[in-house]
Amino acid sequence: MTGKVYIVGAGPGDPELLTLKALKVIQEADVILFDELIGEEIRELLKRESKAELIDVGKRHGKHKMKQEDINALMVKLAKEGKTVVRLKGGDPFIFGRGGEEIEVLAENGIRFEVIPGITSAIAAPSYAGIPVTHRRYDPAVVFITGKQERERLDWSALAKLNATIIILMGVSSLKENVERLLKHGKNPDTPVAIIENATTPNQRTIIGTLANIVKIAERERVKTPAVIVIGDVVNVRKKVKDFLENTKSRKAERI
Repeated sequence: MTGKVYIVGAGPGDPELLTLKALKVIQEADVILFDELIGEEIRELLKRESKAELIDVGKRHGKHKMKQEDINALMVKLAKEGKTVVRLKGGDPFIFGRGGEEIEVLAENGIRFEVIPGITSAIAAPSYAGIPVTHRRYDPAVVFITGKQERERLDWSALAKLNATIIILMGVSSLKENVERLLKHGKNPDTPVAIIENATTPNQRTIIGTLANIVKIAERERVKTPAVIVIGDVVNVRKKVKDFLENTKSRKAERI
């Protein structure tokens, strides 16, 4: 009998943000194919909570242990062997996680699957930094974009004119280019920017600046991946609340 594949979001890194349903299927799985971006604490949880075979497929930006096509083929192969497979992905599978591509492959091969959403870092990172992605007095909308090659298809002129929070995932390496595009198309250089590094983990760090200076600040502070970039007036909320915010387990100094 053909098995089943669960496409599961592991959340942003803090294991306590893993959903109950995700934990249940992790405990029941025969094989777990996990992305490196799930984080060290989630990997430790897998070792404690699951008896499944654990396969690290990589998938950190720029570092892939397996090609996406090989991951797809492995999921199909394992399911056809009758195994219960968990494909564990950082954040949410459908927010720049290629989960959509994977379910298409499963359907094409007649494999039953179930999607278990996860908390995306696009929302969790700002939340842990005291930044709401929408706020009635600031930005009434939010836009998620990728900092990878797909950004070339964006209408940067329209994006710069939107009265919306802009969240960029996987955008550290392209920060300079993205900022230049927004400024070129008329975005106010005084627009606040936050970069949240290692969100929801003990190593979370929040760096604040504006479109005019964030590139230099990021270079000075040697910002590394994974990090979420937040652009918009909602970033100003952090100043009002940060002294009372207790989300992070350890807080590194904010750089301005």
